[in-house]
Amino acid sequence: MEESENMTTSFLENVTTSVPPMSRMDDHGDTGFVLASTALVFMMIPGVGYFYSGMATSKSALSLIMLSCWSIAVVSVQWFLFGYSLTFSKTGNFFIGNFDHIFLLGVFEDSNVINPKIPDIAFCLYQGMFAAITPALAIGSAAERGRFLPTTIFIFVWTTLVYDFLACWTWNPNGWGAQMGGLDFAGGTPVHISAGAAALAYAVILGERDPTLTPSGVHKPHNMSKVFMGTAFIWFGWFGFNGGSALQPNVQAVMAAFVTNLSACVGGITWVLLDYRLEKKYSALGFCVGAVAGLVTITPACGYVGPASSIVFGILGSAGCNVALNFKHFLKYDDALDVFAVHGVGAIIGNILTGIFAQKVYAFNTIEGGWLDGHWMQIVHQIADTVAGLGWSFCVTFAILWIMNKIPGLSLRVDQESERIGIDKSELGISCYEHVDAAKRRRSSIFPMGTSLFTPTMPTTPTKHGMTLTIPTLNVPNGSGGGYDNPQVVKEEEEEEEHKM
Repeated sequence: MEESENMTTSFLENVTTSVPPMSRMDDHGDTGFVLASTALVFMMIPGVGYFYSGMATSKSALSLIMLSCWSIAVVSVQWFLFGYSLTFSKTGNFFIGNFDHIFLLGVFEDSNVINPKIPDIAFCLYQGMFAAITPALAIGSAAERGRFLPTTIFIFVWTTLVYDFLACWTWNPNGWGAQMGGLDFAGGTPVHISAGAAALAYAVILGERDPTLTPSGVHKPHNMSKVFMGTAFIWFGWFGFNGGSALQPNVQAVMAAFVTNLSACVGGITWVLLDYRLEKKYSALGFCVGAVAGLVTITPACGYVGPASSIVFGILGSAGCNVALNFKHFLKYDDALDVFAVHGVGAIIGNILTGIFAQKVYAFNTIEGGWLDGHWMQIVHQIADTVAGLGWSFCVTFAILWIMNKIPGLSLRVDQESERIGIDKSELGISCYEHVDAAKRRRSSIFPMGTSLFTPTMPTTPTKHGMTLTIPTLNVPNGSGGGYDNPQVVKEEEEEEEHKM
């Protein structure tokens, strides 16, 4: 008993009283740069929520914003418990890390293994945002039909069994991808390929949305303003996502930010032109999706290529993702928000193009370069990294979801009535547009179904020229008082006020 108490006391002392050694000299500029980049990446996550929310139906708009922010909370806890240790422990093997830094033990005292000039805790916080945004991207494919509680559990389990493994392979110096020589500057495989493959598995397991709710079969965005706002947040935050991956404010970070912006611009323009060729309209949605496709495609290469190459990334990435939208029609899966087509396919294209266009001059000669530098073997490394990430994410995600769906209480999909009502009302109990719903209730109470605003028979008034003037009569039910003193409406408003109090 005493031995157990001593162990507990020792553990708590290590957690609460450890201080960094005075001999360590952190670079304040590098640390500040990483913290600022962390804030930018954080902004991307609600941006994803707004982007998805605008593209979905109004009945599920709030749930997508909620799940994106929920992902921050769930993954941050997982990252603290053991996620960071599994991904970036310094003594792990080529496949996965260990539990040396469980509960972030020792992280406060250590310098970062990639950039010793920043404290490990700053790097931990920054990478935690990457871990948080990845499942937020993936769950977009389950929009309008996925249950909230199983999605929460999925985020935690998936981050542990998929994201942590892929990030370890790619960015931990001990990981097999890093040892092989694969190039992924800011998350082509750990973030976008893993999210795209997971979204594909999620869509396959869940099945298509109820076709009776959309007889035309065409799912259109319900709010393009939200889509544009989400795009702006994502685009702005991507400067910290890609540029911040340099971990210090040097010329490589500047170039990464520059080519990121240029690829997004070219991607948006390319998508609009491709859609105009068929529809003869300048698609606002096409511009937003094309810009995101350009951002995704340039991500693995942003620290290794120049501006001219980034234009190729933007064009090919946007065009490839545009074509990939048709996959779901041929393969009969319902990826509600085209996560696989944009993030999965875009990152695959970006990984392979990195093997061609990467140049060591943009990476301070720390890499051998790609085909442009005569190192054609880099393409093979990129393909190996891509196939491994795609296969691992899809297979493990499919297994996680299949098992969860068999457990009582963890069925992934809402019932048909809940899908008809919408995820906001059925799962969250509140709509994204409560004021609109309230207006509809008032209108229906004033003008019951089948009642016209104007009387079907309109009285006529003779004129001095012998003609008759038809005067429409407003058909207001007795006691409605124009809708504001209708007893039923007044009662509803009083109940709402009491509920608020």
